[in-house]
Amino acid sequence: MERLDYFIRRLLLVIPTFIGITLVCFAITQFVPGGPVEQAMMQMRGVGGADAGRTSVANSSISEEQRLAIRQHFGFDQPLLVQYWRWLVPEVIGMRRASYKFPNKTAWQLIKERFPVSIIFGVTGFLLTYVVCIPLEMAKALRHGSSFDLVSSVAVFVGYAIPPFAFGMVLKALLCGTVDGLWDVFPVAGFYSDGFAELSVIGKISDLALHMFLPVLCYMIGSFAVLTLLMKNSLLEQISSDYIRTVLAKGGSSRRAIWGHALRNSLVPIATGFGRLLTLMFAGSVIIERVFEIPGMGRLSLDAIVGRDYSVFLGILALTSGLGLLGNILSDFCYVLIDPRINFRG
Repeated sequence: MERLDYFIRRLLLVIPTFIGITLVCFAITQFVPGGPVEQAMMQMRGVGGADAGRTSVANSSISEEQRLAIRQHFGFDQPLLVQYWRWLVPEVIGMRRASYKFPNKTAWQLIKERFPVSIIFGVTGFLLTYVVCIPLEMAKALRHGSSFDLVSSVAVFVGYAIPPFAFGMVLKALLCGTVDGLWDVFPVAGFYSDGFAELSVIGKISDLALHMFLPVLCYMIGSFAVLTLLMKNSLLEQISSDYIRTVLAKGGSSRRAIWGHALRNSLVPIATGFGRLLTLMFAGSVIIERVFEIPGMGRLSLDAIVGRDYSVFLGILALTSGLGLLGNILSDFCYVLIDPRINFRG
């Protein structure tokens, strides 16, 4: 009952927290220069979008009536709270609002187009990180201090020290045939090849695997090192605990002590990452997606920010914030599943 009360309170706190996050960001978009009103003024004057943030230039040769008409067209003539309420409820957190950059499409339509790419990218990277990390950390913990532990630790730290985008550019140069004389194993860019729709099911899977191998590898390299070392230290701490010695003293095998007791408790420190399951569709890295020219959520977010497409930006922000808050609750729930002794009251 205590845990149920805790989770109910957490769920109720999601609402004001979500409103606070989105309201602050919504208010900021009203005052940042270079927004849709300034861009519309620049188009009326025939000036390039690079000068859209220069208010003095945008206002010249534009009458007050024209400026007010533009503000009214975008709804900026209304009070902030009225605009926010319309965005929050009638427009369903902005999903029904038309994009400023693509007026014929709503924010939801643009976001939905990137879902398949980002889901495959995020889910694959998430699962592979844990699938590789857990066996590796067990091997390192059981062989602590050995040459295997030393060599693997060096490899992990080197991988962690390399920026993912730099690693991606090196892999692209070595394995994508961009440099003469080197291997041409993987596609240079994109998410799938031309004629993808005509391929068989196995052919589509193979084509996606070839296109996603290098980006997913770059995506994993950053979080993989931290997760591996964190789990190794946690498992070593559990192995040296009294209850493990008790299991061995009572005749239990080492396999049972590690797999049945130590491993489960060592997962508690990394359970925070389980909540990311709800935000995997937005897990794409902006830089990695630009290096490999992948049309995912990362590039859409960057394009929306650079182009001042606040409709799309706020839609992505609302989804990521809401799912992130729910993901934190999911992480707490995973704590309870891993160790029922956890008491949230303290």
